[in-house]
Amino acid sequence: MAELIVAKTGKAGRLTLNRPDQLNALTHGMALGIEAALLEWKDDPEVALVVIDAAPGRAFGAGGDIKAMWAHGSKGDFAFSRGFWTDEYRMNSVISNYPKPVVTVVDGIVMGGGVGVASHASHRVASEKTLLAMPETGIGLLPDVGGTWILANAPGRFGEYLGLTGTRIGVADAILTGFTDSYVPSADLAALIATLEETGDVSAVAKAAKDPKTAVEPAVAPFLESIRAEIESIFDCTTPMAILEDLKASDSAWAQDAAKAIARACPLSVACTLIGVRDTRDMDSLEEALAHELRFTWRSQEIGELNEGVRAQLIDKDRDPKWKWPRLEDVWPDRAMAMFAPLGDNELKL
Repeated sequence: MAELIVAKTGKAGRLTLNRPDQLNALTHGMALGIEAALLEWKDDPEVALVVIDAAPGRAFGAGGDIKAMWAHGSKGDFAFSRGFWTDEYRMNSVISNYPKPVVTVVDGIVMGGGVGVASHASHRVASEKTLLAMPETGIGLLPDVGGTWILANAPGRFGEYLGLTGTRIGVADAILTGFTDSYVPSADLAALIATLEETGDVSAVAKAAKDPKTAVEPAVAPFLESIRAEIESIFDCTTPMAILEDLKASDSAWAQDAAKAIARACPLSVACTLIGVRDTRDMDSLEEALAHELRFTWRSQEIGELNEGVRAQLIDKDRDPKWKWPRLEDVWPDRAMAMFAPLGDNELKL
């Protein structure tokens, strides 16, 4: 079974993520396949636009194929993951800069690598079934695939909150924070795709879009606006230690949940996510952010935190990672900042 279905239907180039049993976790081959198809269709007069969706199931894409990275990294092979990330980030950039409309259609879980496919397109559609998160700090990574770029450009301090905690949000808050553009009910998606294929006219997206506040039984109800003032205050703190202390001191249930999430996460990842989001606010492009992210991910496996996080969460599933640096104080700021040192000849070139 092809893990990426590539086709031309009517006036549309069609890409369908097709690993439903693995929640469409993105493999290296899928990333390369998406890029190759987009480059092939770039000058194809028969392709007016591109539609990217996923096979029927629970997920659009629940991350990258992190188990494959672990399998290589646990044997001391770091080249596999480094090649994967380099090619994946290039694919993210190709989507972002594509000269034709790219419509991504999310109808379920979207995290990590799935966000990298869905959230850099020109026209981003999501249904009420959308459940979005960037949970990388829990496994020793940081929000990559351009995640720091989206988080940095989210209103206020939502980026710090979502990035450090990996909190899950639904369609309305995904629109609020800039991960997607348009809410289209799940029941209407097939008709929208058929119209795009038939007409090649991307204005069909705007015509199909509805007010996200009207979504019936969303996977996650909107909540960010209701806690925005407290998020602004707490996540404006200079250090991750101060953020954690203020969360613990709050009487709010959301803050207690956030404190627990940060306490469970990899301290190095938490510190680097804070640096990554804030540094990216001064950047001018997705490509700068991707290059900055690669500096971290390039080093993440060799230092051991990524392998340990994946082992604890996905392989042994004991949920008890033994981090090399178990306290935020152990990594802030010098060790965290060192993760973003230039890579020399290995810098991302886009």
